[in-house]
Amino acid sequence: RCFEFPQIPAAFTFLLKSDTLVSNIKALCILSHPGTLLKLNHNGLFLCVADVKKDWSDHALWWEKKKTWLLKTHWTLDKYGIQADARLLFTPQHKLLRLQLPNMKHMKVKVNFSDRVFKAVSDICKTFNIRHPEELSLLRKPRDPKKKKKKLEEAEEDDLELEGPLLTPGSGELIYSSPGLYSKTMTPTYDSRDGSPLSPTTAWFGDSPLSEGNPSILAVSQPISSPDILVKLYKPQSLLDKAKINQGWLDSSRSLMEQDVKENEVLLLRFKYHSFFDLNPKYDAIRVNQLYEQAKWAILLEEIECTEEEMMMFAALQYHINKLSIMSSDNHMNNSEKEVDEVDAALSDLEITLEGGKTSNTLGDITSIPELADYVKVFKPKKLTLKGYKQYWCTFKDITISCYKSKEESHGTPAHQMNLRGCEVTPDVNISGQKFNIKLLIPVADGMNEIWLRCDTEKQYAHWMAACRLASKGKTMADSSYNLEVQNILSFLKMQHMNPDPQFIEPITTDINPECLVSPRYLKKYKNKQISARILEAHQNVAQMSLIEAKMRFIQAWQSLPEFGITHFLARFQGVKREELIGITYNRLIRMDASTGDAIKTWRFSNMKQWNVNWEIKMVTVEFADEPSLSFVCAEVDCKVVHEFIGGYIFLSTRAKDQNESLDEEMFYKLTSGWV
Repeated sequence: RCFEFPQIPAAFTFLLKSDTLVSNIKALCILSHPGTLLKLNHNGLFLCVADVKKDWSDHALWWEKKKTWLLKTHWTLDKYGIQADARLLFTPQHKLLRLQLPNMKHMKVKVNFSDRVFKAVSDICKTFNIRHPEELSLLRKPRDPKKKKKKLEEAEEDDLELEGPLLTPGSGELIYSSPGLYSKTMTPTYDSRDGSPLSPTTAWFGDSPLSEGNPSILAVSQPISSPDILVKLYKPQSLLDKAKINQGWLDSSRSLMEQDVKENEVLLLRFKYHSFFDLNPKYDAIRVNQLYEQAKWAILLEEIECTEEEMMMFAALQYHINKLSIMSSDNHMNNSEKEVDEVDAALSDLEITLEGGKTSNTLGDITSIPELADYVKVFKPKKLTLKGYKQYWCTFKDITISCYKSKEESHGTPAHQMNLRGCEVTPDVNISGQKFNIKLLIPVADGMNEIWLRCDTEKQYAHWMAACRLASKGKTMADSSYNLEVQNILSFLKMQHMNPDPQFIEPITTDINPECLVSPRYLKKYKNKQISARILEAHQNVAQMSLIEAKMRFIQAWQSLPEFGITHFLARFQGVKREELIGITYNRLIRMDASTGDAIKTWRFSNMKQWNVNWEIKMVTVEFADEPSLSFVCAEVDCKVVHEFIGGYIFLSTRAKDQNESLDEEMFYKLTSGWV
C-alpha cells in the first residue's frame, strides 16, 4: 500500500490488508519514529509518542481516488476495498480555512475537513456564538465572468489584504478552532440596546481562542471605509447571474475534502435559508449584526431590488447605525434601566419570523373572524388594454376577496371573487406619489391570474396587504400575527416619509459618504450632494432609534422587499425546450420568466405530498395533493443543491420554541441528502 506521510520525504510500501486501521496507523507512526514507545489514546483511535513530541490524535487516512475518509477504525483495509495500487494520505482532519463572514471580513478558522459540512458549520457558529447554525452554510466565492482568471486572483488577494483578519490580539493573527459554548440556558449574554456582553468573555466563549481577543467586535457594525471596496466586489447584473451564484453552495451532507475544498481556500459563510427563527437581541447580538451586514451588502451590490425611497430609507438606517456603532460604549453608560425595559418591549414586537410572531397575550374573540370591507380600485392587466382601474366595494372574508359594484349590492352575487390561497403578493408603493398598490398573482389551472388592488391611504393599504399576505399562506385575519403584520407595514412606510420640516435636518457633514450608503444605480442618477440631503431627510424618521432596534428595523425592511428570500436556479421544465427560472423560498416554489423574473406559477410546500430526484437524469419531481406533479432538470447546477434547499426549508419549518437548542442532525440529513 502506498502511503503519503507528512514527516517522511518519500512514500513507502505497507502490506497489512487484514489489520485494522488502528494497527496500521500504529505501525506508520513507529516507522516514522523508529525505536519510540507508543500507546493508544483514550478513544483507541490513534496514539501518543512517548519520547517524540507529536500528537497524532487528529490524523486520519484519506483515500484520494475514492474521495473518502477512512474513519471506521475497526474496519480492515480489505473491508474498505483497498487494493495494492491504492494511494492513501495520512493527514490532519482539522485544517485552516480563510472564512469570509457576512460582514465581508476575512478570518482564519480551523475546521474539521472530515466532518459533514452541516456539522462543520455548527462548530464554526459555536466558535462565533451564533445560534441556529442550521440557517447558515458555506458558499464558494462567485466568479466574475468579466474578469480574466489572473486578474481575478490578484483582486482576491487585494481583497484579503484589504479586509484582513477581523480579530487580532496585539500584532499577531488569531486562528479560531475550538467551538465556543453559547448559552443553552437562554441566560441573556448581551445588552439588548447595543449588543455589548453582559458577562465576562470567558463565561460565554469557554476556552475558545476568541477569549484571547475581543469577540464582541463581531456584534459591531463597521462602516465601509472606501467606495473602492464596492467597486472590487462582484455584482450580479441579471437574474441569470444571481442563479449562477447559487451553484457554489456546498453539499451539507458531505465533508469539505470530498468536495475538493483545499486548505487555506476562501469560503463564504452566509445565511443560506431565509427563515430566521427566534431572533432575540438578548442572546443574538452577533447573529443580528451578521444578518444586518448580509442584508446591507445585498442591497448595496443590487442582489435584491428596491425602490428609490426604500434605498434612501436603507441608507438612512445604515448612516444611523454607523454613527451609533461609534458611540455605542457611551450610550451603554448613559441609558437608564427604564429605557431598557421600553426597548425590550418594543423589540419583543419586532421579533423576526417570516410567519409572524405571537406578541400579544390576548387571544381576542376566537369565535369570529375579522373582516375587511371598503371601496378598493381593481385592475386586471391584459395585453393591449387601455382600461384602467375600476372601483368596487370589496369584502375580505377568510381568504377570499369578493367584489361588488356598490355597497348596496354586497348582499347579492359578487361581480368577481378571488381565493388568495397560494397566491403571490407583491407591493407596488410610491410614498411621494401616494401610490399604494397590491399586485396579486392568483393560481389557476393553466398558470396565474394577475390582479392589481389600489388603496387610497396607508392605513387601508396596511390592513389589506397584511390580510393578503396571510391569505396567501392559507391564514385568516383571526391569526395572532395579523395585527403585528399591519404595524410592521405601517412602520415600514413611515420610515420612507420625507420630513416636512427642513429646518430640523442637520447640515450636510463630511461623515456622510453616499458612495458607501447607496447602490451604484442611484449614484449615477443623482449628484452626491443631492443624495446626502435625501439621506439626512430620511434620517429624521429613524434618528430616535437605538442601535439594536435600527439593525432589527433594517432586517425587517429587508424582509419586506418583494424579492426577499427567493433563491434562483436555472431550470428546464418537462415538456418545455427553453430554460426558465425556478425560485425557492421558505414556503413555496415559483416558476419564473428568466428574462423578467415574473412569476408564472406558484406551488406551496404545504400542498406538497413528496419530492424526489432521478439521479441518473438529474430530474427533480415534486408531487402535490390536488395539482399535477412538477418535473424539471437543473441547468448549470447539481440538482442536489435544489433538493437540499427544499428539504432544508421543510426541516426549518419543524422548529418550535419549546424545543431545546440541540439539532436533529439525522432528520436534516434524511430530508436533504437524498439517495446519492
